[in-house]
Amino acid sequence: MKSFVLKLFAVMLFSLSLHASDAHATGAHEATTEVKSTHKEETYQPQTLGEMTVGFLKSTGVYAIMSPDPDEMNAHGQPMSDFHKSWGRVLMILITFLLFYLAIAKGYEPLLLLPIAFGGLLANIPVANIAGAHGFLGVIYQAGLANEMFPIIIFMGVGAMTDFGPLLSNPKTALLGGAAQFGIFGTLVGAVALSQYTEMFDFTLQQAAAISIIGGADGPTSIFIATKLAPELLGAIAVASYSYMALVPIIQPPIMRALTTDDERKIKMVTLRHVSRLEKLVFPVMVLTLAIMVLPDSTPLIGAFMFGNFLKESGVVERLSDTLQNALINIVTIFLGLGVGSKLAADQFLVIDTLAILVLGLTAFSVGTAAGVIMAKIMNMFPGTKVNPLIGSAGVSAVPMAARVSNKVGMEYDRSNMLLMHAMGPNVAGVIGSAVAAGVMISIFG
Repeated sequence: MKSFVLKLFAVMLFSLSLHASDAHATGAHEATTEVKSTHKEETYQPQTLGEMTVGFLKSTGVYAIMSPDPDEMNAHGQPMSDFHKSWGRVLMILITFLLFYLAIAKGYEPLLLLPIAFGGLLANIPVANIAGAHGFLGVIYQAGLANEMFPIIIFMGVGAMTDFGPLLSNPKTALLGGAAQFGIFGTLVGAVALSQYTEMFDFTLQQAAAISIIGGADGPTSIFIATKLAPELLGAIAVASYSYMALVPIIQPPIMRALTTDDERKIKMVTLRHVSRLEKLVFPVMVLTLAIMVLPDSTPLIGAFMFGNFLKESGVVERLSDTLQNALINIVTIFLGLGVGSKLAADQFLVIDTLAILVLGLTAFSVGTAAGVIMAKIMNMFPGTKVNPLIGSAGVSAVPMAARVSNKVGMEYDRSNMLLMHAMGPNVAGVIGSAVAAGVMISIFG
């Protein structure tokens, strides 16, 4: 019995050893096959030093600009002209350098102009396709601009930094903010007329609506409506909007002086009444409720704006309010600027429509400024406390630059005439007004 068990055990060991050797042989054969297959897929061919040098030179940006690839597509997969692939890129890079100068040397909206300009510089680099669907600028655009997320977060931060006290203490100044929106709707008509009566321009109603919002001098709102109605014009609209916001101290004073007299500029307004904490808490909820009932399309912007303000005025979430006012808005501003800059590619910006957008935007902004001043003059025709017409120019949404300009011009004629807090009323009303105007445009043309 003992010998039988030993023999059986020996047979089992022999069988296992045969199986292991077969498996090893199979594995070795597969590994050899894999090596052979890998070797067969090798495509690299030895090159001389001269050939490698020529190949490297052909991969440079200089070569791509001087000898454009006829099959190159833009970020949207559409064909590009030779001009846009070559000297158009050079021109756009020079334009971004100009924006750098305006932001750094002149201080024109550097927080947004610098990221936008740098994004434009990256978008015009040949070969790399940074603004394409898989480039990091393209990813940023899809993540926060294509879905309007970044402008909404910016509105939250702006709301957290806004004080509705001046508006609530003198509610009639809201009329000045409403009047300043006349530039938006006036420019809508102008853009449509330009397309109808000239062969050079062909703006659709959606594009005309997106362009007209520039008149409110509200960058996030302009970006919000452009991404919904005319994403192909986003770069030009954003640059025009933020440029005019930055140029408020240059554009507005001549218009204000031309429409007012010395006596009107010296009008002193009465001290603002104290606004209770309850009023400041009720107001954002009330405005949002009205927007929900009357114009739901405006609630993404108005809702974000009022949410940020409600957190601030509640007084119980200082950490959240501080985050909105500082860290979050700063982070989103970086991505927003880079995403907008991705639309400054030569094939999208260097077109005749861009010039029209810049001219129409300037017209809209100027008309909005003039409408606010004129409304203040009309209000002074009725009995009651006089309004200094200079604060009417603050009805545009450029917070708080427009209010500061109103105060600065007023003090040029009377050093004791402090208009800043009075001008903040129409300035804040202008932010709400531009959001409402955007909602109207989207509800009609969206």
